[in-house]
Amino acid sequence: MPALAEVIAALEDAYPPELAESWDAIGLVCGDPAEPVRTVLICVDPTSETVDEALDLGAQLLVTHHPLLLRGVHGVPADTPKGALVHRLIREGVALYCAHTNADSADPGVSDALAEAIGLRVLRPLDPIGERTGLGRIGELPEPEPFSVFVQRVAEALPETEPGVLGAGDPDRPIRTVAVAGGAGDSHLAVAAQAGVDAYVTADLRHHPAGEHLAAGGPALVGLTHWASEWPWCEQASAVLRRAFAGNVETHVSTRRTDPWTIRTSRERNQ
Repeated sequence: MPALAEVIAALEDAYPPELAESWDAIGLVCGDPAEPVRTVLICVDPTSETVDEALDLGAQLLVTHHPLLLRGVHGVPADTPKGALVHRLIREGVALYCAHTNADSADPGVSDALAEAIGLRVLRPLDPIGERTGLGRIGELPEPEPFSVFVQRVAEALPETEPGVLGAGDPDRPIRTVAVAGGAGDSHLAVAAQAGVDAYVTADLRHHPAGEHLAAGGPALVGLTHWASEWPWCEQASAVLRRAFAGNVETHVSTRRTDPWTIRTSRERNQ
């Protein structure tokens, strides 16, 4: 079995730490780099649910996209939610490693996984860093299709969430070129518009920026939940480890939905 340090090296070869934003908190949160790793669980969020899953699998390593301790902390007491997770992981001998904005900008990275899930052929980064890396991706469909059909394509490609998938735009608009950005992407609305794509798929779109974008003639919008937009990356990261440690490390992609929204309802109207 490889040591934790070897597994981290494989992950950092795929998702170079130098690609992370300066404000980010990536890397090893807890765990002994010398300890052997036999089983790895990969997920989007470090939560009590995904820690439960890691323990059920007997995993020695939990790899997450989102950091547990993004903002500076002065302690991790066990009577706080995040501190309790750190104590539990250490007691059970499970390491925690986070690949966040470095995985967003890597080639391939989070947005490549989203594009692949939707069925796009990736052409270039949406917001490039160099030639091949950067945030978001621009891709194209094999053939144009109406926006209403495209929204359904996205919904069927991603795990189901209570809020579902939302579309904003003319249902009959032909869609061929598409920008995607895993995670919160309304800061790239202008970049997507400048790219001249037909549609932009991302998460956490806000009311006013989205409305102003559409009023200005920008691409049609497909709104996802943050978790669903980044979940395809888990399989990508799993494949990285399978290639690096063929037969020596067992990898699992989390099946726990950690999207925070759990109820959707609507008022019944009298006919």
